[in-house]
Amino acid sequence: MDKIFVIKAENAGNLTVSLTFSDNTVQTVDIGDFIRRHPHPQYNKYLDPRKFNRFTIENGNIVWGKNWDLIFPVEQLHAGEVV
Repeated sequence: MDKIFVIKAENAGNLTVSLTFSDNTVQTVDIGDFIRRHPHPQYNKYLDPRKFNRFTIENGNIVWGKNWDLIFPVEQLHAGEVV
């Protein structure tokens, strides 16, 4: 099986993202829920919608921060939920 990776990411509102994967799967993932369940100064700043919206796709994954402050396993994103 080929490795699955993120090819497109769009803000879906309310701290969620719509992700398109290399196998054409599309998932909407609530990142805000993860941050609220796992409070940490490194993550909490992304509860601010302006900072949240600054995500990028790097190496096939969606990341926040230039040092990848917030990143999730692609398998979880592909399943539609981060734990």
